Amino acid sequence: MIKRFDELIKNIDFVEIIQQQADIEIHQVSLDSRFVELNSLFVAIKGTHTDGHQYISKAIEKGAVVIICNKLPSEINKNVIYVRVEDPSYVLGIIASEFYGNPSHKMKVVGVTGTNGKTTTASLLYQLFTKLGYSCGLISTIDIKLGSESIPSSHTTPDAVSIQRVMHQMVEKECAYCFMEVSSHAVDQNRIAGIAFDGAIFTNITHDHLDYHLTFSNYLKAKKHFFDHLPKDAIALTNMDDKNGLVMLQNCQAMHRTYSLQAMSNYRCAIIDKFQEGMSLKLDGVEVYTKLSGTFNAYNLLSVYAMALELGMQKEDVYLAISTLNPIHGRFDTSISEVKKIVGIVDYAHTPDALEKVLIEAQKLKKSSKIITIIGCGGNRDKEKRPLMAKIACQNSDKVILTSDNPRFESPIDILNDMKEGLEKDLKVKSLTIVDRLEAIRTACVLAESQDIVVLAGKGHESYQEIEGIKHPFDDKKLLLETWNEMNL
Repeated sequence: MIKRFDELIKNIDFVEIIQQQADIEIHQVSLDSRFVELNSLFVAIKGTHTDGHQYISKAIEKGAVVIICNKLPSEINKNVIYVRVEDPSYVLGIIASEFYGNPSHKMKVVGVTGTNGKTTTASLLYQLFTKLGYSCGLISTIDIKLGSESIPSSHTTPDAVSIQRVMHQMVEKECAYCFMEVSSHAVDQNRIAGIAFDGAIFTNITHDHLDYHLTFSNYLKAKKHFFDHLPKDAIALTNMDDKNGLVMLQNCQAMHRTYSLQAMSNYRCAIIDKFQEGMSLKLDGVEVYTKLSGTFNAYNLLSVYAMALELGMQKEDVYLAISTLNPIHGRFDTSISEVKKIVGIVDYAHTPDALEKVLIEAQKLKKSSKIITIIGCGGNRDKEKRPLMAKIACQNSDKVILTSDNPRFESPIDILNDMKEGLEKDLKVKSLTIVDRLEAIRTACVLAESQDIVVLAGKGHESYQEIEGIKHPFDDKKLLLETWNEMNL
């Protein structure tokens, strides 16, 4: 793509421009100097680990002809235009949107935010609207979908340039809707700047990401910031059963809508019955069967139903489509072994609240059987939740195996020791510590008897284990099924 420089900056506020040339053509917008090409516009952003201002000279060497920055470099290149702005990260989103033709204005865009349920809700919206006959896009933790095409995803919410590029590709494929996860990091870092949202869903908020936000208050403000900047004609849909649900609607100028299983709200749902492979719901007074399990999925489905109706879909069509929706990979992903009928549940639960909810739902599925939980915590992430995760696992399981998750650059032993600090003597006796995650899975299968439930929590859809910067192949569900087969379970 090629855009004129003056077109790209027409909607931004700048402090000053050095050596302006209106007719210069831009062939690329970049925030990473390593990937700068000839005739690029480079935006220098100060991040949590690196400062893009340190790489301005490198970007110019590689072909950048425009530099957007907060602080001008000491040496000014006479062949380069410099634009000084207050917030380069916000400006990047505006410029990237303009560069790719403002794709969010050419389709309906719905963002989903919350501690838990983002991936499931966004993915279910994609499934639902696809079944209703629309070409749709999806930006999620698991993958990015451009109509029927699927490509791997590296972040819950990509950087601003990547988002706009992907949305442009969606428009090219004639997508009418885009459903995307909106993480608190993405809001705080302005990755969603330049996106015209038509709807926003708040799922819930609990303890998470305090390694980044430092306080729960900052974490809450990041979620709320997303709602605060919705346009008047957008739909702001929030969970009334979450104690911070109404906080999202304070000072939000969009149309307020609510959903709940307990409180009075615009959209309501009740669980009629639960099974190992689904449940029956009363959705706005109509009984609907779904292949998804768990109370948390009742909330997810209700929010999907509500947003579909708010976007103009017909009730009858939505009811029929909901009954055909498939569970999301790695989200309360249930399998049953052929011989001993052991129930395996693979879930991405990596927060205290998510883990507790998964185990509570598992409790409702068991008869005289026991629950064996495999759990770890990620390295170089929020350490405060580690002892709480171990405590919740032991409180809600008959046996717990503490093991590695993605240790990254931390010692797995140190992580497990942090987790064990949350265990009093009566809970500690219920736990084993096995550092090797595959060995932990095999041990759980050896311990499991007929109709026992084995819960593999923390990694969900991930197909790797990250150790010392290297991603080694590792898929919880695949390895569980292989273990069952090897042991004839």
